[in-house]
Amino acid sequence: VQLQAYGGGLVQAGGCLRLSCAASGRTFSEYAMGWFRRTPGKEREFVAATSRSGSSTYYVDFVKGRFTISRDNAKNTVYLQMNSLKPEDTAVYYCAASRMYGVRGHDYEYDYWGQGTQVTVSS
Repeated sequence: VQLQAYGGGLVQAGGCLRLSCAASGRTFSEYAMGWFRRTPGKEREFVAATSRSGSSTYYVDFVKGRFTISRDNAKNTVYLQMNSLKPEDTAVYYCAASRMYGVRGHDYEYDYWGQGTQVTVSS
């Protein structure tokens, strides 16, 4: 499956962005989906995940209550709604697809990755 992430940009602290990740090539509903991020000098870190159907979601603690992951299997797209953004949310955000069931929080559980989209939050 091929993944294309977009929607990043520059936003002020307290603002919001919605990232999208469009999938093509295989049946989208056969993949659990996740979002990760990487900042310079740091390891890639998990942000949020959703199950194949979208009925289950999972978040890392530092985005709970601020970010929401969702998916539209009819549109082959997964979203990450990011509210109350903080400067420390600045990173390149990646979407990923996993052939495993359930929600997945580790990068080694994912089989396909998008190219990343830059999110910059100014203070």
